[in-house]
Amino acid sequence: MGGDRGPSVIIPGLMKVVTRRSDVRFLIYGRVDEVRPILENYPKVAAVSELIHCEISVRMDDKPSQALRHGRWKSSMWKAIEAVKAGQADACVSAGNTGALMAMSRFCLRTMATIDRPAIAAIWPTMRGESVVLDVGATIGADAHQLIDFAILGAAMSRALFDIDRPTVGLLNVGVEEIKGQEEVKEAGQLLREAGLMSMSYHGFVEGDDLGKGTVDVVVTEGFSGNIALKTAEGTARQISSYLRAAMGRTLMARIGYVFAKGAFDRLREKMDVRKANGGVFLGLNGIVVKSHGGTDDEGFAAAVELAYDMIRNSLLDRIEADLDLFHARHPRKLVAGAAAEDDDKE
Repeated sequence: MGGDRGPSVIIPGLMKVVTRRSDVRFLIYGRVDEVRPILENYPKVAAVSELIHCEISVRMDDKPSQALRHGRWKSSMWKAIEAVKAGQADACVSAGNTGALMAMSRFCLRTMATIDRPAIAAIWPTMRGESVVLDVGATIGADAHQLIDFAILGAAMSRALFDIDRPTVGLLNVGVEEIKGQEEVKEAGQLLREAGLMSMSYHGFVEGDDLGKGTVDVVVTEGFSGNIALKTAEGTARQISSYLRAAMGRTLMARIGYVFAKGAFDRLREKMDVRKANGGVFLGLNGIVVKSHGGTDDEGFAAAVELAYDMIRNSLLDRIEADLDLFHARHPRKLVAGAAAEDDDKE
């Protein structure tokens, strides 16, 4: 029921997944009177789906606390997340209210034992291929301990998605020099350098332009700057596409030139298509939850579902748990001390 257009986008998106993934099944939560008429137009989706009626759906403008208080146990969003907790589903995918989805996911699934805060990880197209960037909006601010957790989570996702044995990890900063940046970023960099983790190769600090270059496989930051970077990149891609369309139709010679260069422009358009990278993975929870952009179309929602599919098939949660256990077993003293100091401050 989420997103700007609800089931009119979700169901056609599932159709695209069915044509590409023969072994997938769906539990669809929503108001039957709205969903069933659309589902009947896609018999292949209906054949592999179970439609569960829910009277309540979380609105896109609901506050997370309000959605959690009034939507628990009844809403389509809660029921979908609860299915993951109960083992009825392997993953939950929603195009709905991001804050409500995170609040409900955290309340229902809980964070992993050593994780203070979950993160939203995005797939970022680069000149070298793709990178994982996190956090892109789950939290505002992060201490050194949380940034290290994000690095471990992102490295595990990179290994699961891209089949990289030891992904390179960088901390997003205002400069690559070790003396620059906020204290928590510098502290996290020092701890990662000293840790010598086999699950990743710590590269050091990276800057904003390294995101597009693909300098590292995983870029770690806190949610405020990460979300701004994500929205800026999406807006830039749309801006360039708009410029190209306007330039190609401006004159007769430009239109003729476009005909000869159409293949190259098609490849460029595909590379810049933000729908291909749609889907933010909620990392650090005891379950897989993927947030699709609310304004996406059916192709974009299909990409989010297929991202969840890949996370399941490549045992993302098992990889994360193994990496976290190994790190905290080898480095308990520094991280426990940091957590204790944070508790003292709160008291």
